[in-house]
Amino acid sequence: QVTLVESGGGLVQAGGSQRLSCAASGRTFSTYAMGWFRQAPGKERELVATIDWSGGRSDYADSVRGRFTISRNSGESTVYLQMNSLKPEDTARYYCAADLQGGHGPHHWDYWGQGTQVTVSP
Repeated sequence: QVTLVESGGGLVQAGGSQRLSCAASGRTFSTYAMGWFRQAPGKERELVATIDWSGGRSDYADSVRGRFTISRNSGESTVYLQMNSLKPEDTARYYCAADLQGGHGPHHWDYWGQGTQVTVSP
């Protein structure tokens, strides 16, 4: 069992930056791929970024590539999402996820946090 707790959401103006954190507890953090997803009202949950167990490989949605950066600190069992040049369309609830393998779709991920709201004002 893995427990995930997100933090760092809030209100930010367009063009600003925000960093989300996800603290993991439970099974060995370093063996899990980690991901960030987001879901806006009335829309499906979508992948934002993933990072493999080693931290050596990361993938991003086209909509955030070049603006967002995912990273992990295995010593602290924490994964981060640095978000720069935020846009109003980035407004959503952001969820942290963990899985031994991961994948593009939410159904590939076994463990989820409760999410943190990010709101970007124009």
